[in-house]
Order: sequence, then C-alpha cells, then structure tokens
Amino acid sequence: MNASPLPDPENLDVVIVGGGLSGGLLALRFKALRPELKVLLIEASDRLGGDHTWSFHDSDISPRALEWIAPFISSHWAGQTVRFPAYAREIATGYNSVASAHFDAVLREALGDGVLMGSPVEALTQNQVTLVDGRTLPARAVIDARGQRDYAHLALGFQKFAGLEIEFAEPHGLTRPIIMDATVPQLDGYRFVYTLPFAQQTALVEDTYYADGDALDEDAVETRIKEYCEEQGWKVARILRREAGILPIAMAGDIDAHLDEGVPGVASIGLAAGLFHPLTGYSLPDAVAMADRLAGADDVTGPALAALARTHAKETWEARGFYRLLSRLLFDAADPAKRYIVMQRFYQFSEGLIERFYAGQSSAGDKMRILAGKPPVPVTKAMKCLGEKQWLARRGMR
Repeated sequence: MNASPLPDPENLDVVIVGGGLSGGLLALRFKALRPELKVLLIEASDRLGGDHTWSFHDSDISPRALEWIAPFISSHWAGQTVRFPAYAREIATGYNSVASAHFDAVLREALGDGVLMGSPVEALTQNQVTLVDGRTLPARAVIDARGQRDYAHLALGFQKFAGLEIEFAEPHGLTRPIIMDATVPQLDGYRFVYTLPFAQQTALVEDTYYADGDALDEDAVETRIKEYCEEQGWKVARILRREAGILPIAMAGDIDAHLDEGVPGVASIGLAAGLFHPLTGYSLPDAVAMADRLAGADDVTGPALAALARTHAKETWEARGFYRLLSRLLFDAADPAKRYIVMQRFYQFSEGLIERFYAGQSSAGDKMRILAGKPPVPVTKAMKCLGEKQWLARRGMR
C-alpha cells in the first residue's frame, strides 16, 4: 500500500485520525460548518469506511441531520418487517443504509485533498500526529476516531454477525428490509437473520447473534446463510461481497475510567468513546450527533474539543441507563435459548414506542410499558439486574 502524498502541513487546524464512520462524518461536518478551517482526515488503509453497512431508522436522527447526511444514503425503504415464531409484523418507519463503498466515494469527492490515505499513525498528542513512516503533522487540535479499543471498564455482551451480499438467480420478491427474522433456530444466544434488499435480485443477508462471547465462526455462519436463502426459495447466483463484525452491547460500566484510557488532550469519538446504542449497537446516530456538536463549537483548540467530546460522551452514557438495564435483562436474566422472547414481546408495542426506543428517546411511559406486565425473564434474576453499580460489584468490576 502506498501512502498518499503529504499535504502542506503548515497551519493545520484539525487532524482527525481514522477515516471510519465517526471520523469521516466529522470531517465533512467541519467542512460544511467551518469552511475556514484547515482540516485533514488520516486513514491507515486505502479506503474510507472499511467494509461495512451502517443502517438507521428515519426517526433515529433529526430532520436537519437527515438532510445533511442524505448524500451518504445508498438505500432507503419506506418500511421494514420483523418475524418471530409467534407473529410477523410490517412497520411503517422508514429505514436507510449507508454502504461503505458509497461512503468512501462521497467523502473523497467532498473532502478533496483534505484526506491522507494509506498512512498508519504511530502516535498522537493534543497538537501533533506522528505517522508510522516518521512524518509529523502539527495541528491546533487532534481527534482520535480509530474505532474500538479496550473495554476493560465496561461490561459487555456482543452482537456478532457475518453477512453475504448476494446476487440471486431470480428476483427475491422483497420490497423492504427484514430487520429481524427470529424464526430461525436459536443458536449461541439470540439469533436472527437480517436482510436488506438492495435491488430486485441482490440483497445483503446477515446472520446475527446476541451472544455472551465474541467468537465468530464465519465459515459456519456463511453455511447457515446459504441454507436460509434456500429455505426462502432464493437461489444464489454469486456472492458479491462478504462482511463481518463484532459490536459491543453495553450492560454497565465506569464511563469516566473508560474515557481516561484515551490520549490526554485528544478528543475520542465513535465506538472508542462508548457512543453506540447500548442494546441495538447502532452507532450512526451517535456519529451524526458528535459531528454536529464538535463542528459547531466556537473553540476548536485541542483541549477544548477534548473536553467537549468527553462531556458529550458522558452525557450520552448517563442518559442511557435504562437501555443498559435492558441489556442486563437480556444477557444476564434471560435463558440464552429464550432471549428471542424478549424481542418478540417488545415488537408488539406501538410504532411510536419502537421509534423512540431506537432513537434513545424513550419516554417515562414507554419505559413503564416495556417493564410492566408478566416479565419474559425469571423475576428473581431480573431483580439482580436492577442496580447498575450493585450489578457491577457482583461481577467484581467495582
């Protein structure tokens, strides 16, 4: 891999290390809101965004945010489907996907020479980035967007998946995504298949597991995907692309200790800052919110942006205690083979409640409805999940 030519390093205002979702959106937002700033986005590989597909509901972000992120949306559907052993349901909420290849193309065109590709970073401080090849880049502010790091201070479950983008021999007949098909055999925790129909004869089919461990046998999962397609009557013509991932699901933790693991004076954003929905693992809405907040700041020096990013991450974490409770109930109270019952019950609620849940904006009434009634987990186990600090202490983490 050949590194990109080094741009003029003089008078850089902001250097963003990591050209994934959070770093790329922040670079674009700085360009839109603060065009007078000299911003550089550094990526270790030869492609921005890696090899991922990010999805979100229309209601996950504000109309204003939806407007500025629209160029990145590669697919949009007017609704979605869920399937459980007890029922299937059509939901009218709009759904969107951002394919990384499209993300890369849009971002490169928008940023022009404000991107440095093929340039792994050796070290960074609040005002300088040192590349592996020895080159240095001084800046007024440095932002760390390099993705997941050690989660020693957070108690996690895992959402792990492998997916195939497939071209079928004939039209698959889907007009909207199946975001959860839990009618499949339940293996390794809560299992469901997720299908995004990109065109009449192409779709991304992912086999997903809410599991206690992060081991992922991609070959075995690929075999299950092909078996699932056969059961649906879809004949695979060829595999266009593969992707896999292991996403953190937050049950509890010490957010201050986690953020302290970052580089002093350097803003941490994205998954490294704990910015993902604690139960669903969705990260795009948080990446959008952080991009708006940092790019809209009056003070763009390193210490000021680091303080603002930390404040935002802490506020977001503290506001989501309810969702971490639900994660504890799912992972620690529910029998792994019966975790699907928790989600089967949840999707019987109103579309408004479901939308607010995914957006992290559940009302007090929503929370009461979710927790009320006959619980789908043993009461004695559920009671042990209620206090986050006490639950952590029982696990020897606090």
